Amino acid sequence: MRRILVLLPLLIFVGLAIFLWRGIGQDTTTIPSPLLGKPVPEFSLTSLYDENQMMSSADFTGPALINVWATWCPTCKQEHSQLNRIARDEGVTIYGINYKDDRIKAQEWLDKYLDPYAKNVFDPNGRLGLDLGVYGAPETYLIDAQGIIRYKHIGEVNERVWQTLKAKMQALEGGA
Repeated sequence: MRRILVLLPLLIFVGLAIFLWRGIGQDTTTIPSPLLGKPVPEFSLTSLYDENQMMSSADFTGPALINVWATWCPTCKQEHSQLNRIARDEGVTIYGINYKDDRIKAQEWLDKYLDPYAKNVFDPNGRLGLDLGVYGAPETYLIDAQGIIRYKHIGEVNERVWQTLKAKMQALEGGA
């Protein structure tokens, strides 16, 4: 019995090392979402632009991108010009979910850096983000014409990521 107690810390260390080793090298931007193949969760939140305007999942019609963003998120600022370009040059509908942010700061941020979003939901407590399984901002979801989530990307939408999203959008539009 005493031997087992002596070896217990070693066994715990080996078990923990194996558990952590499995995570090394995994692509954290492709963590699968349990919501893939399911509709955008129901919600009732206000518009970022008008606190008297209620919005729901019915406001998100696809195919479109849903981008979770915040002014406190440096990566959101990094990807913002790409989102502006995608909306402006490629005519893609992008909906925003302003996540755990300050409404005034978010409005000023969009005035300063331009606004790629067709509609923007204000999610000050992160409730919708929680229902979507958001790990952190930015995250981007691809929804089809029925509002079903078809793809989730964690992290910045840059040109490389956009090409992947674009191919997936084209496949949706082509019925593939």
